[in-house]
Amino acid sequence: MERTVVGIDVGSSKVCTLVGEVREDEGLRIIGVGVVPSRGLRKGVVVNVAEATAAIAASVEEAERASGYQVERAYVSLSGTHISSVNSRGVVAVSRREEGITVEDVDRALDAAGAIPVPYNRELVHVVPRYYVVDGQEGVRDPLEMHGFRLEVEAHVVTGSTTAIQNLVKCVAGAGVEVDEVVLSSLAAGDAVLARNEREMGVVLVDIGGGTTDIAIFIEGTVWHTVTLGIGGEYITSDVAIGLRLPTETAEEVKIRYGHARPAQVGPEERFSVEPFGEDKPQTLPRWKLAEIIEARVDEILGMVLQEIKRSGYDGLLPAGVVLCGGVAQLPGIQDLAREAIRLPVRVVAPQGLVGLVDRIRSPAYAVAAGLVGWGLMADTRRPLPKGGPSVGRRFLGWLRTLLPDRTT
Repeated sequence: MERTVVGIDVGSSKVCTLVGEVREDEGLRIIGVGVVPSRGLRKGVVVNVAEATAAIAASVEEAERASGYQVERAYVSLSGTHISSVNSRGVVAVSRREEGITVEDVDRALDAAGAIPVPYNRELVHVVPRYYVVDGQEGVRDPLEMHGFRLEVEAHVVTGSTTAIQNLVKCVAGAGVEVDEVVLSSLAAGDAVLARNEREMGVVLVDIGGGTTDIAIFIEGTVWHTVTLGIGGEYITSDVAIGLRLPTETAEEVKIRYGHARPAQVGPEERFSVEPFGEDKPQTLPRWKLAEIIEARVDEILGMVLQEIKRSGYDGLLPAGVVLCGGVAQLPGIQDLAREAIRLPVRVVAPQGLVGLVDRIRSPAYAVAAGLVGWGLMADTRRPLPKGGPSVGRRFLGWLRTLLPDRTT
């Protein structure tokens, strides 16, 4: 039995479409990849429908050519500073105590947890269970078939701007693809790069993309805190462009090719050639000068991450430290800089557990796209939000019965 799952990561710097084929004897195989520069998005939000639609369509078409599969439906990433989250509790009476707690009871508890005041211009994105309580017994991971009178759930509730979500869905639909579900980028990335023991012990997932930095804190196997910062790699590129007097496109190329986050690790003799504004011929610049600009901006981003970790109140519950992904995580030296700035263990990681056409996506920059495919693989463990909401989080019950390998290292 085969099943095809498609994920589309619509980011500020790139649009990546992955086509994954699920086989019982092999697991998840990537059979199609489509990556194009992003257009029409700023800080994770659509600002030009026509341009964003064209970029999504180009990415999908490239993946279709590689896979030979016509993409009709997909799981799509969601980011932006419009995202907000809160932890909420839902309480219900067990409907048929003699039979034990049923899926319907769990659904009603999650619905109760998600019944928070939501302004008219916002909507539910996820209701992710943190843990359940059965007749006062806390810490229950899977309450199904347990006996009890009262079921409670502590859930992480994510909401987003209705306008931002509708514009994103419109662009994907304009590219000829129906949206199965919009998925918070940090949750998708966590699926792709976090080991199970990290999620259990306590870990911070930090995805530094082009326009945003997505943060998710996982404790006891599930998400406890999420936030999106409106700052990312484009901020670094802008400072490189100003500091070295370069066109933005050239500054981005220089950052990717010669960038380093620790000037002290760059040899004094290392240099590169560029053509700044106002010069008739290329100039040779020291690499350490570029590294100084990058270090200052990356350190600022990491400082904001540290502030958010402290603001969450969970900073003392994170022995597994920080896992970095996203395009900026590819910068040499960023791991050392992050350890120094955040004062926690840090590792930089690419998507794990994939086979097939993975050479192109074996990078921290593709964590969200890979996670979207994995999210789609587990779609049967979730149920739709009431009134046709875009997505839900009864996903972590499914992890307990997961088909995915246990990534404990």
